[in-house]
Amino acid sequence: MKSVPNTSGTLGPAAREQSIARLRATTEPGKELDILIVGGGIVGTGAALDAVTRGLSVGIVEASDWAAGTSSRSSKLIHGGLRYLEMLDFGLVKEALHERGLILSVLAPHLARPVPFLYPLTKPFFERPYVGAGIALYDAMSITGGHSRGVPFHKHLTRRGTLRAAPSLKDDAFVGSIRYYDGQVDDAKYAANLIRTAAHYGAHAVNQMAVVDFLREGERVVGAKVVNHEDGTEFKIRAKQVINATGVWTDETQAMVTERGQLKVRASKGIHLVVPRDRFQSTVGLILRTEKSVLFVIPWGRHWIIGTTDTDWNLDKAHPAASSKDIDYILERVNRVLKRPLTREDVEGVFAGLRPLLAGENDSTAKLSREHVVAHPVPGLVVVAGGKWTTYRIMAKDAVDEATRTMDERVPPSCTETIPLLGASGFKAAWNRRNRTAEESGVHVARIEHLLNRYGSMAPEVLAIIAERPELAEPLPGADDYLQAEAVYAATHEGARHVHDVLTRRTRISIEAWDRGVSAVPVVAKLMGEVLGWSDVQRESEIKHYIARVEAERLSQQQPDDESADAARMGVDDIVPLR
Repeated sequence: MKSVPNTSGTLGPAAREQSIARLRATTEPGKELDILIVGGGIVGTGAALDAVTRGLSVGIVEASDWAAGTSSRSSKLIHGGLRYLEMLDFGLVKEALHERGLILSVLAPHLARPVPFLYPLTKPFFERPYVGAGIALYDAMSITGGHSRGVPFHKHLTRRGTLRAAPSLKDDAFVGSIRYYDGQVDDAKYAANLIRTAAHYGAHAVNQMAVVDFLREGERVVGAKVVNHEDGTEFKIRAKQVINATGVWTDETQAMVTERGQLKVRASKGIHLVVPRDRFQSTVGLILRTEKSVLFVIPWGRHWIIGTTDTDWNLDKAHPAASSKDIDYILERVNRVLKRPLTREDVEGVFAGLRPLLAGENDSTAKLSREHVVAHPVPGLVVVAGGKWTTYRIMAKDAVDEATRTMDERVPPSCTETIPLLGASGFKAAWNRRNRTAEESGVHVARIEHLLNRYGSMAPEVLAIIAERPELAEPLPGADDYLQAEAVYAATHEGARHVHDVLTRRTRISIEAWDRGVSAVPVVAKLMGEVLGWSDVQRESEIKHYIARVEAERLSQQQPDDESADAARMGVDDIVPLR
């Protein structure tokens, strides 16, 4: 099947309808896809780019929004994982460090950047050489990738140097520290950019499209039956191979096909708190040891992200809820090292996500494997599960390798290591001319820098919206960091279909604003409605749903345990368009 590239990589309403038409046509003789991917998280979108850049015809469907599950609720770090190094998992660490450097220097320098951390030392004499040797190995392992490491080397700090870097730490909390670097990325923005890049190369990408069954011919899977959440219609998509990349939903989607040879995936809940940057003084992030795992304190623009927890979760997978117990756990642990303790009143936002861990004999989710597995349980269906956000590209490559192994024609090897995401090419040049761009557009240079760090060399597309409608250069209410034009762009270019897609993933207003985006809702609904053709009734429905969702999340965060928090959060159903 010949792919017609969407050269701009836009995922607006027209592009969505064109992709649906192409997917519907796959039931015609000779028009089946080479590969259909189920799941639009970081691995699924990565697999779409991997497959389409090998010259294959590719479709990808996502039941909700791109990266709506685990892939938008991470710690926002691209890292090798120091704790995996301590567990002697050298292969995983080396692989992840290679990918970290690749993302920072080649794939997405506009979206990812180095971030410094202090590894605190609490014991004199023996701890420094032990930890120092580990971090030196961590740095050394990142050199072998054949491209830039993307981050500076580590440095030892005395107790005085530690307090200079982080004055808000208790004077007696540490005897010293080691400053090291990892990478940081807006995970949801990256995934949205990734699927746009796949669309740019010819993948047919449709969100709000759920798989309800798989098509079979004997034992072989030959496609999927899907329902379009936008209008309730169902149709079939045929493909030579189907890749199941559904993360924590792997068990459920596998069960549609077979009970034999299944991968078992356990969901582990991790929650994060967001607090204003001025609540404590530090020029660096922190990594703190806890009795269960590690706790990161991560610089995030004008905020700190603090997390995470690591607990088993057996309740609703679409909307994991943070309980009061989870929040107290994080506050108690971080307050052990701060001069002025943080309180509930300091918390701007809370988010919870589920890690898809490969289930094993161990009862502790903290000790389950983060390495991924690719399986071919029945002909025509490949399942990929486990892994880390940082190594998504390797997981995607391995899944496509397995899917193409039995194809008649010779399929080229993966080339995604050399393919920058949209917005990466020309980013440095665009950054260097940011002052001139500000003069030409009439937009303040600080706003231009903000746009460049979110859209890279595609920032002029947002500025073009402002040129046409200058009033959209104003920030969204209650969210000074984001422009109104970005809400329009999310609907015209980034596949956003609902208000919460914009406030939760295309921007991070839902966790960064004190009101969690409530004051921005009417403006976003109006701007999106103009693009998507919403009626007045639909627009009001979107506003009411988002406000109810925020209230349900706030209520869940007051509950003492997972069960009551889940019940409170489930008081609001997912919104669907009016039909």
